Amino acid sequence: MREKVTERLVAGISEWVRMESPTNRPDHVDRLVRHVEGLYAGLGAACARPDLGPGCARPLLARLRGAGAGDGAVRILIVGHLDTVHPVGSIDGPMPVRVENGRLHGPGALDMKGGNYLVYDVLREMVAAGRLPDAHLTVLLNTDEEIGSPYSRALIEAEARAHDYVLVVEPMREGHAVIGRFAFARYGLRTIGVPAHAGADNAAGQSAIRAMARLVEQIEGLTDMSRLVSFNVGVIQGGEFVNVVPIACTAQVLAVADSAENLAYIHAVMAELESPAPGVKLEVTRGPERPLFLPSDGTRRLLAMAQQIGAGLGLTINGRVVGGGSDGNFTGALGVPTLDGLGVSGRGPHTHGEYVDIDSLAARAELIGAMIERIAAGEAAG
Repeated sequence: MREKVTERLVAGISEWVRMESPTNRPDHVDRLVRHVEGLYAGLGAACARPDLGPGCARPLLARLRGAGAGDGAVRILIVGHLDTVHPVGSIDGPMPVRVENGRLHGPGALDMKGGNYLVYDVLREMVAAGRLPDAHLTVLLNTDEEIGSPYSRALIEAEARAHDYVLVVEPMREGHAVIGRFAFARYGLRTIGVPAHAGADNAAGQSAIRAMARLVEQIEGLTDMSRLVSFNVGVIQGGEFVNVVPIACTAQVLAVADSAENLAYIHAVMAELESPAPGVKLEVTRGPERPLFLPSDGTRRLLAMAQQIGAGLGLTINGRVVGGGSDGNFTGALGVPTLDGLGVSGRGPHTHGEYVDIDSLAARAELIGAMIERIAAGEAAG
């Protein structure tokens, strides 16, 4: 039985993975979201696509409810994202969609189209069997998660406040469900130098790129993993012509902290940055932030439920606070019981080697289905 389920899941996930959807290509993300919207509409879900403004594909809200779900029924929010970090063309280059040695490879298969598809498949099977739980179910599929959810944060938080429990189907982290996540802070840097002819009058200029290079060393040198604080400069752009001393350079910084105190330290350090070169101005802009998500009693009850269900499925599930961010940061930080990392298992998120462990797919789908059913039955209440 599980073999047929696994074949169905592999086929479905592969179809979504072939629809490449990097965040910076809203047209491609929108194509996938429209496809998924049609699938949920086919289940009888009430679908909405909120407009979050230019530069972001509209996310999907799909709402289902069991026949006996009255106003007082349990409200469950299931969160995922359909955008990826992999550029369009990855499937024709370094990341072909393929099954090999028990693994499903492809851009976004693990992070996180696999988990999203499991949810759809579980709900489809429930609807087909006439056993949709007597609960209010909302599936929120985000479209800007990989850039920090700057457009969708308010939507996610509003939906979380309107629900009793949140399940996030980000990939499982090496057998661990996620019960907390570190805080993430993004910053933009801009150095403004003095232009000059690079050959005829080089000494008269002040290079914005050279100043930024010094800043990169300074900022990344602040990383202290014994303290669980890290800084990474991930994107740099500067200069217009190679024969001109560059007048401007920009960079993006991602800083991660495991506590409120360390997050405050990050903000203080970034606020105190100064230009390392005379004649070069420095501008520091604070960007999107993912708040600290620490495990609540409600989250621990969800974990205990997952562990009990998992034991019956041959899955050993541990709970872990992790450094990677997700939209679970927003829901967990609000105090809404949130269990994250309920998606597929595998390795290599954000790399060319990203893959899903195929043998675990059927059990993971069963886990999600059982979680929904038991939460709907009130078993997660304190």
